[in-house]
Amino acid sequence: MPAHFPFTPRLGRRGRLVPLAVIVLVLGLAACDAGGPDEGAGAGGPPQGPPPSVTVLPVESTSADVYSDYAGRVRASRQVEVRARVDGILEERLYDEGSVVSQGEPLFRIDPKPFEVAVLAAQAERETAQADLRQAESDWQRIARLFDRNAISERERDMSRARLEVAKAALAAADAGLQRAELELGYTQVEAPIAGVTSLEAQSEGTLVSRGTLLTEIVQRNPVHVRFALPESDAALQHTALQAMSNGNGEQYRREARLLLPDGSEYSRIGEIDFTASTVDPNTGTVLARAVFDNPEGEVAPGQFVRVRMLLHTLDDVIVVPESAVGQGPQGPQVFVVDEEDTARSRIVELGPLVADGRVVLSGLEAGDRVVINGQVALQDGAPVTPEVASDPGDADEADGAANAGEAG
Repeated sequence: MPAHFPFTPRLGRRGRLVPLAVIVLVLGLAACDAGGPDEGAGAGGPPQGPPPSVTVLPVESTSADVYSDYAGRVRASRQVEVRARVDGILEERLYDEGSVVSQGEPLFRIDPKPFEVAVLAAQAERETAQADLRQAESDWQRIARLFDRNAISERERDMSRARLEVAKAALAAADAGLQRAELELGYTQVEAPIAGVTSLEAQSEGTLVSRGTLLTEIVQRNPVHVRFALPESDAALQHTALQAMSNGNGEQYRREARLLLPDGSEYSRIGEIDFTASTVDPNTGTVLARAVFDNPEGEVAPGQFVRVRMLLHTLDDVIVVPESAVGQGPQGPQVFVVDEEDTARSRIVELGPLVADGRVVLSGLEAGDRVVINGQVALQDGAPVTPEVASDPGDADEADGAANAGEAG
């Protein structure tokens, strides 16, 4: 700093005041003698600092799987109504409501006594029919021998053969009656047709039920089905991928599906799309699809609203950058790259879809480019920078968000 001099007007030889300009000139010369300008300062502006530091990510060509999410609803793979198959009094419920039952496990018992009596009657009818058949066979053998000796007429022979055939038919009818009676007796014990979870009983003990009366329901929750609707364009992509598989050119395509639960978490098991409708719903413009997921622990419940994440197609030879690296310029989406002279250059890019690792860039970047993923908010085209290679590209979004927050503060 130049020395401060008290301003005191001085008189000349003849008692005149010295002009103010002369005093200012003297003070300026004194300041020059005291010291020159600061070192490193520009001749026409303030001191210049080092180039700003940015984080860069070298990019390479890769393949990217494009997924899409669709709203869906969980359904049981099978839901069966258990109904009575005979008439009678419902004696007992043999299961705990809401419990898991296995296939063939007894659920209800209908009073079996009338059906036991019916079985005994059918057995008696069969024995009678069997005795009649034995008598008819014996008569036929005797009549046949007499006919061979010309001892009886042809009419008597035909009548004996007819009685034999009637006896055989009567025995067959008696067998069928016995089987029907035994079958109805077996129906008095109502068994689970499938394995699953039971509902509340529809009829209580002591009720007179008839054939077809609803007793309970069983829901099979392993596996579960998820039905959802595909937009027409996405369904066309699926169809194209299937054709590629049938031609042997779709090795990377998989009919896999993932499940996003209502709380936003991802279900641990991978499912499979086992059905896609062949027609478009004219009311909604969508195509019905179904995915199947194993559910051994019952984590997914029928009736839940979920989201199905499905692979649409795979993009080859594309570049993927963190989404935070993409900005909006005067001519559209842009990113900053750092050239060999450590100078930032803006690039107009054509963007593709979002994928798991970031944003797909279809054009505007080449393999080996160093893309700025942090510190590009206030960056200008042609500005010198100090690049630092990113150690973890996955932290680009978080780092950039922190930088934006700091600049906003």
